[in-house]
Amino acid sequence: MPIRLNLLAEAQAAEDLRRRDPVKRLILAGALIGVGMLVWSSTLYLKGTFLKSEVGRLEAELRSHTNDYQAVLDTQRKRTDVDDKLSALYSLATNRFLNGSMLDALQKTTIEDVELTSLKIEQTYFPVEPVKAKTNSLGQIMSKAKPATVTEKILLTLDAKDISDNPGDLHVKYKQSLSDSAYFHSVLAGNNDVVLKKYVPDPGPGDKKAMMFTLECKYPERMRSQ
Repeated sequence: MPIRLNLLAEAQAAEDLRRRDPVKRLILAGALIGVGMLVWSSTLYLKGTFLKSEVGRLEAELRSHTNDYQAVLDTQRKRTDVDDKLSALYSLATNRFLNGSMLDALQKTTIEDVELTSLKIEQTYFPVEPVKAKTNSLGQIMSKAKPATVTEKILLTLDAKDISDNPGDLHVKYKQSLSDSAYFHSVLAGNNDVVLKKYVPDPGPGDKKAMMFTLECKYPERMRSQ
């Protein structure tokens, strides 16, 4: 039986031992781990870059919506201001004091033996300062602004004379005539707004007796815009 000799057995054993060297395995494993970490960090960087870009886009969109919201608030404030001015103009046009209507009403409330000797109209105005609108940190209106206003007070004073043969109670009838008038009934709050302020004998010359009396008609207070 032939004997086979492997002259390279020693070299092959040495090569096999070299290949099985644990240090080289650790180096290879470390290299693979390093490559994996590099790939992972690159993925995180790309993901972070994408998220940063998305955050920038969302912030720009939010600023755009914020500007639109502020524009809506400005438009709302302007509309409120226009509505207030229109309301004030309508109130001034429909509720202003008209001397002609008052004089026409007095012509229709005459009483026999009662002479209207004089009348006086007092119109006084008391200004009220404006109030600014209150908003929160988001610009939302918490309370509306109030424009400057003026409180109007009107007092009509009528001096009349009872010249009947037996002067006495015609001032009561004249007062009732004013209260029953359609005009005074609509502009005054009630019968208590026609008040007898003075009732005295007429000190004028002549033998005929007469009684002087004064009635005051107090109009309701009105708020008017400046």
